[in-house]
Amino acid sequence: MSRIGKEPIEVPAGASVSLKGSTIEAKGPEGALAISFNPEISVAVDGKTITVTRCDDSLKARQLHGLTRTLISNMVNGVVKAFEKKLDIVGVGYKAAVSGNVVNLALGFSHPINYDIPKGIKVSVDKQTLVTIKGADKQLVGQVAADLRSYRPPEPYKGKGVKYVDEVIRRKAGKAGKGAG
Repeated sequence: MSRIGKEPIEVPAGASVSLKGSTIEAKGPEGALAISFNPEISVAVDGKTITVTRCDDSLKARQLHGLTRTLISNMVNGVVKAFEKKLDIVGVGYKAAVSGNVVNLALGFSHPINYDIPKGIKVSVDKQTLVTIKGADKQLVGQVAADLRSYRPPEPYKGKGVKYVDEVIRRKAGKAGKGAG
């Protein structure tokens, strides 16, 4: 039995969950999300508790059991309290700004980078170098953060680039000077 899959999901206050066939929907103050799950998995909603069980012991059902439970849990928690990722922009002249539904990045290239913000995601910029990404969908928040980071990943010599706030960049020494001898 999956250790993760057998745990029941408690629906937090402020969220409402409905089950329609093989689709589960969650609504809350941060928005509404829906997930379709495989027919080898069965989901039951009992008031404020969701239980995920598998129909048989096939390999596919065992693989999907914990995954489905985690996806539903993230969805239910995300509609109540949004997920958040923070990016730090390091480098002289590197900056970010949000205008409307577009993030404008200046990352040392000859052209500015314009990134369209997907629906359901809120992006804010503090002091031109701290980018905060919020949203109810955990996967989408992580994908937006990874997309923004991919334009200029941090480099190991000076540490310049776009990095996660809690990310540690392993620094390299660089070239050593020629010895006198």
